[in-house]
Amino acid sequence: MHIAETVSATRDAIAAWKRAGETVALVPTMGNLHNGHLSLVREARRQADRVAVSVFVNPTQFGPGEDYDAYPRTLDQDSALLREEKADLLFIPSVDEMYPLGGNKTWVSVDDLGDHLCGANRPGHFRGVTTVVSKLFNIVQPDIAVFGEKDFQQLAVIRRMTAELMMPIRIVGAPTDREEDGLARSSRNGFLTAAERPRAALLHQHLQQARNAIASGERDYRALEARLARALGEQGFQVDYFTVADAHTLAPAGPQHQDLVVAAAARLGQPRLIDNVTISLLNT
Repeated sequence: MHIAETVSATRDAIAAWKRAGETVALVPTMGNLHNGHLSLVREARRQADRVAVSVFVNPTQFGPGEDYDAYPRTLDQDSALLREEKADLLFIPSVDEMYPLGGNKTWVSVDDLGDHLCGANRPGHFRGVTTVVSKLFNIVQPDIAVFGEKDFQQLAVIRRMTAELMMPIRIVGAPTDREEDGLARSSRNGFLTAAERPRAALLHQHLQQARNAIASGERDYRALEARLARALGEQGFQVDYFTVADAHTLAPAGPQHQDLVVAAAARLGQPRLIDNVTISLLNT
């Protein structure tokens, strides 16, 4: 596995593959890799000849009081895991390498999609995500980029950005990788205490309850949201949102919408957990 710390070294490696007629898939990450990330690497391997993985904790997507400094950085472990998965390139830029002019005056922003769900509680977050992902796309110029469906809103925003900016990149969404009890794998799960960890699975269970209720004919989505958010609160969660949304716009869904995502974000102790389930009423 080739390890590159600079934009120029990364571009040189990618250019050699492209000259050989090989396709390239990119998996952007912030490191602290777990099996959820590795499932994206495996999907990338299925999709392309070469797999590039970036590890960069992006400061511009963290808001005031969020956990940028505390975000776990485990580069040696990450490198070992990626070698086992036979990734071809690991790009590990510094902040100065990604933001070389002493700050950032140029931003990429996707209106509307980034304003709902997590965007409502984390202003500026998705602007940071889309800006850094566009930088990574410009550096690597992949044929394919793989993102997890656990971050449903992020995936939707990046798909829209890629389409509107006419980037010749196919965005692949990979299914959420879960623990045996249903908890979506996340780097932030490591902040859960031993007492909190079993309760964390309740987030996914309540999302499944919502999906089952909708499949059974429930259409008062606001009442459903309130009921299940209250139930999570009674279990010790601090709920940011529990929302039934239109899967295309991410705006709150009504009875007229057919493709839905039920998404939730909640704190349990220190970490903020997110998860979602989807449902198509055309199939019920």
